[in-house]
Amino acid sequence: MAKRNEAQTRLDDAARAGWLYYVAGRTQDEIAHILGVSRQTAQRLVSLAVAEKLVKVRLDHPIAECLELAEAVKARYNLKSVEVVPSDPSSTSTTTGVAEAGAAELERWLKRNDPLIVAMGTGRTLRALIDQLSPMECPQHKVVSLTGNISPDGSAAYFNVIFSMADAIKAPHFPMPLPVIVSSREERDLLHRQPLVAPTIALGHRTDVAFVGVGEITMQAPLLVDGFLDEAEMRQLLDIGAVGEICGWIFDGDGNLIDHPVNERVASLPLPPRDRATVLGLGQGTRKHTAIRAALRGGHLNGLITDEMTARYLLQS
Repeated sequence: MAKRNEAQTRLDDAARAGWLYYVAGRTQDEIAHILGVSRQTAQRLVSLAVAEKLVKVRLDHPIAECLELAEAVKARYNLKSVEVVPSDPSSTSTTTGVAEAGAAELERWLKRNDPLIVAMGTGRTLRALIDQLSPMECPQHKVVSLTGNISPDGSAAYFNVIFSMADAIKAPHFPMPLPVIVSSREERDLLHRQPLVAPTIALGHRTDVAFVGVGEITMQAPLLVDGFLDEAEMRQLLDIGAVGEICGWIFDGDGNLIDHPVNERVASLPLPPRDRATVLGLGQGTRKHTAIRAALRGGHLNGLITDEMTARYLLQS
C-alpha cells in the first residue's frame, strides 16, 4: 500500500509539473521552486508527465509548407480535406504526428451538436489516435465499428479501437463481434444476419464520417503478423499485385479490390459511399506510400491525414 501511495504521489507531482510547464508556461527553475524540489527533479517530473501520457502536446501553429502540400494533394486526388503534419526523418514511427492530428480532427467532429454516426476502422494508427483523445461527453452521437473486434484465437483484437474509445468518449458505442476475416463467404453472410450484428451493420451503412487506417500488404503486414492471414495466402496476394488494405479489404496498385477468395471472407463493412460520407484515411511512412497512393487512386478515401514525406511522394507519383 505504501508503494502504491508513493507511486501515485509521484504521478500527481508529474501531472502538476506537466501542467505548470506546458499550460502555465513556467520554466523548470520556477517549477522546482513551486514544488520544492531540485531543478533536475522538476525536469524528470515533466518528462514523466509526457511518458505517462498525463500531458498531450499538439502543434497548433500551421506550417506553411505543410499547408501548401495539403492543398496540392487535395487538388491532385480530388479530396474533401487533407492535413499534412511535419515529418521526422530520423523516426521509424508510423503514427507520431498523424495520430495527434487525427485525434484533433475526430474531436472537431464529436463537438458538433447535430447527431452523427461516426465509424471507426482498426489498426495501430487508430489505436494511437484514441490514446490522444481528450475525455468528452457527446451522447448525441453514435460510434460504430467497421471491422470485427475478435482475433483469430477468439480474444479481443488488440488494435481494434471501439472499446478503448468508449473509455474516453461518452457516447453509445456499437462493436462488431466478429473476426476481421472469417473462414468462408457463407460464414460471413450467416454472421452478418445474427441479431447482435445486424444493428451495427445498419448503423454502418448510415455513417456520416469514418476514420480508417491504411495498411500495407507485405510479408510484415499487420494482417499476417496478427494472424488473420497465413504466409501462403499473403504470398498469393503479393503475386497477383496486392499492395494495401483498409479494414481488411485488399486492393491493387490502382485501388481495385483484388479478385481473391480472401476478399470474399472479409467480415468488415464496405467503406461508406464517398458521395455521402467523409472517409478519412490515416497513414504515413515509406512502407505505406504505395498503399496510400493506391487507396486514393481507387477512390476509397475522400480525406487524408499524413506527413510531409508521404505528401511529396503522392505528388511525385
